[in-house]
Amino acid sequence: MGAPSGAPVLVARVLVDSPLPQLDQLFDYRVPPALVAEVIAGMRVRVPLRSGGRIATGWIVELADTSEFAGRLSDLEGIVSSAPLLAPDVWLLARKLADRAAGNASDILRVAIPSRYVRVEKAWLEARQAGGGAASDASSVDEIAEPIVPAAGSFAESVEPGRRLALTPRPRLVELASGTWVGGWAVDLAEAAAATLATGRTSLLCVPDYRDQEQLEAALAEAVPAGAIARLDARQPGGRRFADFLRCLDGEPLVVIGNRSVLYAPAERLGLIAVWDDGDALLAEPHAPGVHARDVALVRQEQSGAALVFAAHSPSVEVERLVRVGWLDVVALQRTERPRIVVTAGQPGDVSHARIPSSTWTDAREALAHGPVLIQVAHPGFAPLLACATCGENARCTRCAGPLGLGSRGGVPRCRLCGALAADWSCGECHGTAIRPASVGAGRTAEDLGRAFPGTRVIISDGERPVLRVGPEPALVVATRGAEPIAEGGYRAVLLLDGERMLLRESLRVAEDCLRWWSNAATLAAPGAPVHLVGVSGRIATALATWRQAEWARDELDARRALRFPPAVRIATIRGRRTSLLEALEAVAELGDGVDALGPVPEDDGIERAIVRFDYARGAEVATTLRAAMIRVATRRRRPVAGQPPRPAPTLRVRFDDQEIL
Repeated sequence: MGAPSGAPVLVARVLVDSPLPQLDQLFDYRVPPALVAEVIAGMRVRVPLRSGGRIATGWIVELADTSEFAGRLSDLEGIVSSAPLLAPDVWLLARKLADRAAGNASDILRVAIPSRYVRVEKAWLEARQAGGGAASDASSVDEIAEPIVPAAGSFAESVEPGRRLALTPRPRLVELASGTWVGGWAVDLAEAAAATLATGRTSLLCVPDYRDQEQLEAALAEAVPAGAIARLDARQPGGRRFADFLRCLDGEPLVVIGNRSVLYAPAERLGLIAVWDDGDALLAEPHAPGVHARDVALVRQEQSGAALVFAAHSPSVEVERLVRVGWLDVVALQRTERPRIVVTAGQPGDVSHARIPSSTWTDAREALAHGPVLIQVAHPGFAPLLACATCGENARCTRCAGPLGLGSRGGVPRCRLCGALAADWSCGECHGTAIRPASVGAGRTAEDLGRAFPGTRVIISDGERPVLRVGPEPALVVATRGAEPIAEGGYRAVLLLDGERMLLRESLRVAEDCLRWWSNAATLAAPGAPVHLVGVSGRIATALATWRQAEWARDELDARRALRFPPAVRIATIRGRRTSLLEALEAVAELGDGVDALGPVPEDDGIERAIVRFDYARGAEVATTLRAAMIRVATRRRRPVAGQPPRPAPTLRVRFDDQEIL
């Protein structure tokens, strides 16, 4: 029921939680008298939709005394949560990011705000009403005996409000007072967070995965009070994560650490935003609208005025572009300190069919007498890829044409895409039935090395068998890229195998990813220990050997600029049925210079795809144009035709800055 004529009203402007692009706006609702004393901005509420009498949930973005809507306002249906979970800064961030990516703000808020736990929320509200902090075990700030004090000339001294930095940390391991070994980058960020906390400001520290987070937590444990640390990551129990999210709403200075969603934490008085290894694919958001953590950090820093740090041993090409345009200042700590890289290539007659050349084999054998040796491989499993033993063609599934592989020795070949068993496989080229391994995984490598070094402990670390740390005792550690454990005191030798196979992946970013994987593994070596890059030569091997990854990134950026590839330009990937897709491309073509399209090309089920390339200065226009096209398609009605099957609904999907499309 609407408000009586002339009666004062309280209007709630609500963002409806819906993936439909036409609903991505604020709708005015009248607050019923019974709820006037309860509603506040940031609450989650239930609201009616005019179509079909449906009820949806949404967020109260703001409250007002008047509405510009000339008709009769619908009433709020009810309150879902009494806690103001949507902070004003987070709403502004979500709105700007959604506009930049032609997406819905509600999609971003689903990533930013964790699932609600009623019991945790009740305890937090009661503690707030009583004048205390968040109701959690970590709410009290425990003092530490000897906090880390940034030394003169340390990185922490470079972190100032409003300053934007690209950090190349020392490629080393550091032993903490507790005896725990962590990467030097973790100590640098912990010192910067401690200095920020001392000024009464909050730090947001974003890392790709739990391995990096474990190192950062260990470094922070000796730098800041335990009660000043909050976690926001997917590995937490849901209630614990929600409790730490609520702590951020209390306004107390914190150090908030976690994965990509930590950058949305509703913290006040931000002093530092830091992202470690932004080139890692785990920092790319898979859910719509797919905003990368790097872009979230850039926009939030601009809104908050906090210091911004992108740290990596091998900087991404995107960060190098920001350095080139003067948006980031470079901070390199002790350029003379670098791993001892040995670039080797196998020769005929070498051990293990040149997969491990003789010189590398000799160094590994000598290093084992003093401690652990790391062997990085491309894939997990026993034989991740199989080929026909007769003609050498890759063995593919007869059902979906996906690649066949072996997960364990003696198993039946299985498709890596659909999972179908291939017990009666035959080659589509020569009709042969014998299969041989086309690649060697971590399991097969560990078995071969176990035979070559009898009595030596062999440890496998991959996605299925994660190992975070190993001791200083002699051992062969076989790890897939990104899953390398930390060894106490560092590895006595590091072998980077399968480099040529890693570089065969079809992706614009493959060389950048390989250089990052190898660089991160090389930093785990003990001082002076050899790091062998096997089977790779050329410019990328030189960049690793001389530890000049930034120069390689600059050259790569120049090459992409000549080809108009990201990040020299931005891209938007458009998918839809041909009529809708061509309509969107026609609208984009009207924007003129600085915008061009590639395609369309067919995909599956009648869907086609096109790529729009555009200069950064045209981003807002392209996003607005594509968003309008999406709304037109979504609101277009299709009447059924008698005697004919229902026609598929029109579709149009847009994703900006898709890293894997090229």
